Amino acid sequence: MTMDALSIKRRFGVIGTSPALDRAVTVASQVAPTDLSVLVLGESGVGKEVMPRVVHHFSRRKHGPFIAVNCGAIPEGTIDSELFGHEKGAFTGATESRKGYFEEANGGTIFLDEVAELPLTTQVRLLRVLETGEFIRVGSSKVQKTDVRVVAATNVDFADAIQRGQFREDLYYRLSQVPIDVPPLRARSGDIHLLFRKFTTDFSEQYQMPPLSLTEDAVEVLENYPWPGNIRQLKNTTEQMSILETERRIDADTLLSYLPESHRSRLPMRGDQDSASQMNEREILYKVLFDMRQEMQDLKKLVYDLMKEGAGPVNAELAQRLFNQPPPSLKGLPAGRGDETPAESDDFEAAWSPGQWQRTAAVEEHAPQLAHDEVEEALEVEEVLSLQDSEKELIRRALAKHRNRRKYAALELGISERTLYRKIKEYGLK
Repeated sequence: MTMDALSIKRRFGVIGTSPALDRAVTVASQVAPTDLSVLVLGESGVGKEVMPRVVHHFSRRKHGPFIAVNCGAIPEGTIDSELFGHEKGAFTGATESRKGYFEEANGGTIFLDEVAELPLTTQVRLLRVLETGEFIRVGSSKVQKTDVRVVAATNVDFADAIQRGQFREDLYYRLSQVPIDVPPLRARSGDIHLLFRKFTTDFSEQYQMPPLSLTEDAVEVLENYPWPGNIRQLKNTTEQMSILETERRIDADTLLSYLPESHRSRLPMRGDQDSASQMNEREILYKVLFDMRQEMQDLKKLVYDLMKEGAGPVNAELAQRLFNQPPPSLKGLPAGRGDETPAESDDFEAAWSPGQWQRTAAVEEHAPQLAHDEVEEALEVEEVLSLQDSEKELIRRALAKHRNRRKYAALELGISERTLYRKIKEYGLK
């Protein structure tokens, strides 16, 4: 980021360190000295209105008028009159002549927000102004000239609008001589906490109350939520919490209560909450059972060795071999007692896959039918951990592996962060 971009952001109150945001600010300042038309693209609520002011401020027109027009807020029947003016008697209620915005903005800059909402007839008039600088008032036949720099903005997909015949392709290319893309908030996750702190400081001064602060897990939720309403939604959410919350330290559960569940793409909660939790818990159980299956195969190999060697109870040497060596393959072992020899098959692998889940019947079908007394004694020595203990251990290992970064631990476990938060509280993990 250049010092120019930094000074521009400070002057216009733009908060963030995202490279995409810096690029947008830099392009706006570079194109400002020219008379090229600028089209600002971005989702609703990202702050597109700042870019036209940057363009106007650094242009030779900065001492001229700057007029912002919300094209979507003007009725279709009066939009031509608002933009280009009208003569007395041009339509019912036109009791006197009136200048339009293009006439008022002569020598300056006009910002057409939501330009894609313009009706097709008005788009034809706008195209003429952009190409020749000429316009005609409604109800008049006199051609007038204007010297106006046009900056437009929209959150509409122009390719789709052009294909559906709702926007003129030639007007699009005339408006977008220099396009500026303002990134959505979800693409600026590093800036979200900065914006939150700015908003909570402003609201604490406005409402005379202490500013809010976030716990570590709340910051992770804040940065991972997609914010479909972008900066506008973040500001509104911060203001709601500033007014309604008596506890000024906000945790993840409190923050989530202010966020619509329908947009939690990085905190998936589709359908019924209990059903979603059960599905996430089932994913953990899959992992637990896979680990248990491996331990069972180690145990079966040990039992087979005991039977083959005619040994008694499990001795220290065999136990050391069980726990310190990688699991041996059971394929190709000689049959000691006919069909009672431990074996594996492709069907056994498929039976335990998550996509084709079958219950313990698969294990029972392929488990060795061992009747030897020493085998039963060896099986009793091996104590199988409960599913709950195994689940707790998996979560603990995932957190340790990712240095307590819960977002990455949740991805490792294949569950949502909210389920992970609940499990951490349930098992008392730190």
